[in-house]
Amino acid sequence: MLDIAEELARWAAQGRDFAVATVVAVSGSAPRGPGAALAVDGSGQVVGSVSGGCVEAAVYDLCVEALQDGKARRERFGYSDDDAFAVGLTCGGTIEVVAAAFPAAAPGREVLAQALTAAADGEAVALARVVRGPDELLDGILLVRPDGSHEGGLGGRPELDRTAVAEAHALLGAGHTGTVELSQDGAHCPGGVTLLVESGLEPPRMIVFGAVDFTAALVRVGKFLGYHVTVCDARPVFATAARFPEADAVVADWPDRYLRHTATDARTVLCVLTHDAKFDVPLLRVALRLPVAFVGAMGSRRTHDDRVRRLREAGVSDVELTRLRAPIGLDLGGRTPQETALSIAAEIVAARHGATGLPLTATRTAIHHPAPDTPARAGRRLTCPAVGG
Repeated sequence: MLDIAEELARWAAQGRDFAVATVVAVSGSAPRGPGAALAVDGSGQVVGSVSGGCVEAAVYDLCVEALQDGKARRERFGYSDDDAFAVGLTCGGTIEVVAAAFPAAAPGREVLAQALTAAADGEAVALARVVRGPDELLDGILLVRPDGSHEGGLGGRPELDRTAVAEAHALLGAGHTGTVELSQDGAHCPGGVTLLVESGLEPPRMIVFGAVDFTAALVRVGKFLGYHVTVCDARPVFATAARFPEADAVVADWPDRYLRHTATDARTVLCVLTHDAKFDVPLLRVALRLPVAFVGAMGSRRTHDDRVRRLREAGVSDVELTRLRAPIGLDLGGRTPQETALSIAAEIVAARHGATGLPLTATRTAIHHPAPDTPARAGRRLTCPAVGG
């Protein structure tokens, strides 16, 4: 439900009763992954989506029923070849949805409100709750932060809380949302408890170098995609907040110096739009040696060939040059700043998901690429007892 945290935080602050249906499992081709949510308040207002439209009406009804009697519902939606009019996913995949009510007076509502507010403010936070298990556990809420601190609990069972906190902390660190099968005593053995952990991360960074005419359009698209967008240019007269009001930050500094001293990570996107060798070469020499998600540079093919020559002369290796996406963007034929920004954003999205960028009509691969495998979870492992003698 953290994907609709802003709306739910507002509902919680207003004291509204609401129910949330959350995708807890996906198989095959499905439009939304685990954590996708649809919520309904006491007046019938709805926010969010679990399927892009295929089963929204049925999921809405599950939320209304949960609000009426306070009981959680678990439902699976797939595609039926036998009944074309049955409720299901036309994409052929399957999703499992849990709908649960969160009335204003519910236990754990205060902790839930804190988690929603933190996520809405862009803070990294994990929300853990039991979506399958004994009734006394279904109302529990755990809020876990990156430093391992936590609030709330799962039905007054300290052993289960300790394991759940460790699992949530590990999944938050990996940036993953998913389920974990546990026993009621907190052992890492399937034992009738399914824990759903939703990870809300700080927005990834997009740093756009060059305060040029294409930059404002790329800032707008970057914000739309959920990035924290910074514009950097060495020329103070051009690097102003007035020229880029939608940017989160505008920095007047030499690009390579700024990049050396600012925080980046494996989700950071670097877009070099200056196409000026005195800025590009020292900047890219730094950028191509950072473990970031994407490095792209604007310019004609002639400009790029000259840039590559200069980068080699500056000591950049051929292996490092393979990380450079230039000329930046997919071949959409666009010319305006807005069309160019769309082209750049399309390449960033394709690179993030390991996609080809080809028209879907020209491919026969799955439309929805599988999410990366979750790394091994951290924390103390408990050995399941052997069965039999």
